[in-house]
Amino acid sequence: MHDRDCCAPSRAAGPLMSVSRPAATGRHDIEQRSVPAQTFLMGDQHGDDRHGDGETPVHDVTLPEFHIDATTVTNRDFAAFVAGSGYLTEAERYGFSAVFHLAVRAEPGDVMGAASGAPWWFGVRGADWAHPGGPASNLDGLDDHPVVHVSWNDAVAYCAWAGRRLPTEAEWECAARGGVPGQRYPWGDEMPGDWPCNIWQGTFPQHNQGTDGWLTTAPVRSYRRNGYGLWQPVGNVWEWCADWWDRRYYAVSQRYDPAGPLSGAGRVMRGGSYLCHDSYCNRYRNAARSSNTPDSSAANIGFRTVALDPA
Repeated sequence: MHDRDCCAPSRAAGPLMSVSRPAATGRHDIEQRSVPAQTFLMGDQHGDDRHGDGETPVHDVTLPEFHIDATTVTNRDFAAFVAGSGYLTEAERYGFSAVFHLAVRAEPGDVMGAASGAPWWFGVRGADWAHPGGPASNLDGLDDHPVVHVSWNDAVAYCAWAGRRLPTEAEWECAARGGVPGQRYPWGDEMPGDWPCNIWQGTFPQHNQGTDGWLTTAPVRSYRRNGYGLWQPVGNVWEWCADWWDRRYYAVSQRYDPAGPLSGAGRVMRGGSYLCHDSYCNRYRNAARSSNTPDSSAANIGFRTVALDPA
């Protein structure tokens, strides 16, 4: 298992649960951005892959044009899905999810304890998409924040209802790069002093200086757009991708429109989150990769969607 640092622990609650896929009857109102057909270099060109996450070898990937959400799916968007479909997320079915220790809003009896190897993560009973800090929290003032505590299975269920799909890992990286080849971040190669994304400021995991005003998630239209008009492809929340995870996949990846390995134990996540910091986790980069099991959820995992391919 690769080092997870700012990633949430995997769920360990027994066998995967059966998750229904709602019919495509919903309405998806998120602004769309077009990513033109192109060939781009995928992978880490800066030697930043210190965690052994399989960001190399760098390789050419050719993609057809696709349309992707300008933002991650918000609490408002996900609430419409739940109201229209009656869907229960896996966090609600399991009865708990992972919450960062400084953001827990629950009675002591609802806190199940710290995750092994990542003591800043607590399992909290009653934590779910509508109660991101635990049962004593709610979504007041958070309509335009990214929905969190959604598993890969939950994200796919939303896509089925909305007539959408998750981006492939290659599509995600291409869109995050914004049409500028080789950059470390969506805005360039260096981290300026004005905090261009929502990541940790301070000494992790005990003290966040809050320089950008946010301990956890920020509104989805914060900071600056990249060259394709995407808001916050890095920082804020991890984003699920369609692909199975394999750190060795780049060595055998097909060059045209790759869809990832045929099987695996985890699903790819991209972009980092509000818990990333260069002192221990530098995954808020275009090339950075991570993964989690498809039934896992946490307070820093969300998703954005892609339009279905034309028939």
